[in-house]
Formats: sequence, C-alpha cells, structure tokens
Amino acid sequence: MKLSKLAAAFATVALFFAGVAISAEANKTTVRIDKKVTVDGKTLDSGKYTAQWTGDGPSVQVTLLRGKDTVATFAAQIKQEATPNPADAIGTTDGPDGSKQLSSIYPSGKRISIQLSDSGSANSSGS
Repeated sequence: MKLSKLAAAFATVALFFAGVAISAEANKTTVRIDKKVTVDGKTLDSGKYTAQWTGDGPSVQVTLLRGKDTVATFAAQIKQEATPNPADAIGTTDGPDGSKQLSSIYPSGKRISIQLSDSGSANSSGS
C-alpha cells in the first residue's frame, strides 16, 4: 500500500515538472534578425536571438537572448492572430533618426504576435 502511494506521488511530481517544461517551451521562440534594429535603447546586430516571455494575460515581460546572454528586456502585449504564423519573424518601425526599431515578434506556428508596448503601428514591416 505504501509503495502504491509513493508511486502515485512520484507520478504526480513528474507530471508537474513535465507541464512546467512544456509551458516554458511554449513561451519561447527563435528569431532571426536580418538587419540592425533598436530595442530597449540598444542596437542589436543581425543574427539569431531567442525571445522568452513571462506573464499572464495580454501583458508580458520579454527577455531577448543571444546565446546565453540577455541583450534586452522589455514589456509587450500578446495579440491573438487569425492564423498561425508560417515562420519566425519580426516587425519593425522607422525610428525618428531613421533607424529600425523592433515593434513585434511573430513566433512560428503560433497564433499570437508579441507587440512591444512602446512601439507605434506606422511604417511596420516584417522580416
């Protein structure tokens, strides 16, 4: 009897950690930036980045990583999209100085976009 209770407790803990791992993976995407963009006051070079977001509801906190190094952290809004994004992509807007500013992230296969809180919607372009 004790063995079956112990096995049940172990299975419950294992399922909990599996759910946490799946949840963490669901809030993460790889993004390829093809040109220099500015985000959170920092200029990012072209390359491969990982975007991770945390938070409930539409308001989230996004951490942008290059390898294991955090390069930017910013507030954003999750927006529901009508169809899944066909590929990982970003949207940019033109900054006042002519630079490109990151305005949105589109995770591949998901029906959401991540809209940076302080970005405008004019002159938006995908990459």
